Amino acid sequence: MSKIQLFFHHVFRFIWNGIFVLSYPILASFGLLFIGFTLLFSKVSQGLTRLRPDSKNGELVETAWETLPNTNDLLEAKVEKQILFGPAGVRLRRKDGVPTVLSEHVFGKKVRLIAQGFILEKWNTLESTALPDFDICLYDPEFDSIRTLTQISCFDWHLAEEKEGELVFKWFDGTQGGERVVQL
Repeated sequence: MSKIQLFFHHVFRFIWNGIFVLSYPILASFGLLFIGFTLLFSKVSQGLTRLRPDSKNGELVETAWETLPNTNDLLEAKVEKQILFGPAGVRLRRKDGVPTVLSEHVFGKKVRLIAQGFILEKWNTLESTALPDFDICLYDPEFDSIRTLTQISCFDWHLAEEKEGELVFKWFDGTQGGERVVQL
């Protein structure tokens, strides 16, 4: 290095060391204050937890039956399994009190009303790792019967078309999509 470069090197190193030496106590005190406040709030939280009246830990709250939309006020649902950041599996029953085959299965909340009955997604499993695994079914409320139409392995599906004697379902799983034509 030349003498000029060496001079500037020493000057900038002196400035840098000065900045570091002057700012280090400020940064260190900020860190200590942060740790202190964290400990203080932790102790306050523990104290408030002890003041709370005793309650049963892990108590399950029974959810109420609620009327499903798009069912002409015929079906009501009760949550059976909630998938984290996903859909809920529900038990279905008829509001008119008639015993039904619906109570034997778990369904999704997607319900579509067509002239022949209700289109439902009947879950084949409640295991979160095995989902989505369900059948698209047709429920005929007049005869209280369920008929499997097709099996779809993604939650993003819809009834695209309803032609005479056939239904067209479209689906998309995030990377690919398709359609299924089902004969009624």
